[in-house]
Amino acid sequence: MSYQQIERMTPAAAPARVGQGTAVEQSRAVAEVQAAIVVAQQCPRDISAAIAEMRQSCTQPYLADKAFYRFPRAGQTVSGPSVHLARELARCWGNVQYGLAELRRDDEYGESEMQAFAWDVQKNSRNSSTFIVPHKRDQKGGPKVLTDMRDIYENNANNGARRVREAIFAILPPWFVEEAKELCSKTLRDGGGKPLNIRVADAIKAFEGIGVTTDRIETKLGRSSGKWTEHDVAQLQVVFRSVQQGEVSVEDEFPAPRVTTEEITGTEGGA
Repeated sequence: MSYQQIERMTPAAAPARVGQGTAVEQSRAVAEVQAAIVVAQQCPRDISAAIAEMRQSCTQPYLADKAFYRFPRAGQTVSGPSVHLARELARCWGNVQYGLAELRRDDEYGESEMQAFAWDVQKNSRNSSTFIVPHKRDQKGGPKVLTDMRDIYENNANNGARRVREAIFAILPPWFVEEAKELCSKTLRDGGGKPLNIRVADAIKAFEGIGVTTDRIETKLGRSSGKWTEHDVAQLQVVFRSVQQGEVSVEDEFPAPRVTTEEITGTEGGA
């Protein structure tokens, strides 16, 4: 085998020369990290102020409405604090950086390699995860292969948001997160000061707009609308937003009633 043949089979080495723009960006990134550490050490967080700001944020209905998610998994519904709450808590806690980056896109194999991270700059506590996102979207009838650039971007962002959420919660104090969840739940139950009967009527009207009748809601909650509690209405708010965002479907949350053969034929007990 000739030298030329061997050379052609050898993987190309990294370029010996780095472009000026790349060199500037590398230097800027290093300087930015160093500056963030210095600023965090010179301006440490005031924990009392962070708690006060978190409590103030969690009393706002706008945040409470988006503070929780729901999605189906293995025949059950999973719920928990959302990425919206995670980002707001990171802002309140202070000296926290987080983000999502696409490290590599492989169109041949139809996948992207992503990294999500969160970093407490002051404590130098960091959590990150690297994961593969297939260019596919689950749907009824089987996964759909994505080829449109916008669809791929949105699919990557949606999958990455979950990892960013977990990364942020991993570096925040658990007591800080738990208090925020309780306060957001209380804000939902309070309903911005509206009387309960008005909130019940508003919930029924909202669900009617997406094709869910009152009897289906009553079946889910196990009681008539006249007996709904603040907790019931708060739960319905989370469900409604999750349906709007496509996290769950109407059928997942409100299964259609099963019709028996007897009901169709108008007979009872086969008589």
